[in-house]
Amino acid sequence: MIQESLISRETAALFENIRFQDKPEGLYDPLRYMIAIGGKRIRPKLCLTTYGIYADAFTRQVLEPAAGLEVFHTFTLIHDDIMDRSPLRRGHPTVWKKWSEDTAILSGDVMFIDSFKRMAHAPREVLPEVLDLFSQTAAQVCDGQQMDMDFEQRSSVPMEEYIRMIGLKTGVLIACSAQMGALIAGADAHSQRCLYDYGYQLGLAFQVADDYLDAYGEQKVFGKPIGGDILNEKKSWLTVKAHQLGAAGLEEALTAPAQTQEQKDAKIARVKALYESVGVPAAAREEIARLSRQAISCAEGARMEEEGFQMLRRFADALVGRMS
Repeated sequence: MIQESLISRETAALFENIRFQDKPEGLYDPLRYMIAIGGKRIRPKLCLTTYGIYADAFTRQVLEPAAGLEVFHTFTLIHDDIMDRSPLRRGHPTVWKKWSEDTAILSGDVMFIDSFKRMAHAPREVLPEVLDLFSQTAAQVCDGQQMDMDFEQRSSVPMEEYIRMIGLKTGVLIACSAQMGALIAGADAHSQRCLYDYGYQLGLAFQVADDYLDAYGEQKVFGKPIGGDILNEKKSWLTVKAHQLGAAGLEEALTAPAQTQEQKDAKIARVKALYESVGVPAAAREEIARLSRQAISCAEGARMEEEGFQMLRRFADALVGRMS
């Protein structure tokens, strides 16, 4: 088993030392920029954590695929920011704002390709399974993004559909990360499945927390403007729950004009007041806690030492425990 302190150091070193080709600069500078502005590195760290539960030392055969998970995630962020018209990512200008939409599209594409190149470093005996898992996950993430875009054309979305969407858009990649580390380390199929389910439930909790923080977080901590989902009239967990709880006037509030800063501030305040009138913030916190417990329950089914299970519990607590 590999200690958490080493897992954290290896995760950090992975992105301090990551390299892309030098030229053309206009294509690869955005990649270096996105990696340099950081992030939580949830996916590679989870991959290295589950690997470390079943193995004793890191090799390039797991480090490169772990990096590939983050490279793929970063690709989705570059393209998501274009579709969402987001000006900031982690407190910095998004690629399409700093360069152009065309550059962001092409740089995202090359990041997608790079992620598969890194997956190819997995051990030969499990490489087909690694590529199958990653390919299926990549396609599912695109399915989830399309569902998210489709929701923008609808006045309301049932909670069941919303949960399916975030499961695809966010949950499956975190689930893939959890299974991939165990797969490369040689864990049995049952344990891999339990860890996949752990990651999936944790991904749902993380996305609900992200939706909550979009409305109730602090910009300097959250890394992007607060209230962006409200201003963009996106279907977030909070919006879906408010509809479910019968918040009167929600549709009118969400479609109010937001051209000036005064209008934007008023729109955010009005929608949040409606959320609070039906208890949405408390419901979100309760849902995050429930999903976190479900993730831990899934992990209990995997065959591992007690310390490995406690590592997964601490990982979950660090990711969403502050919300629950």
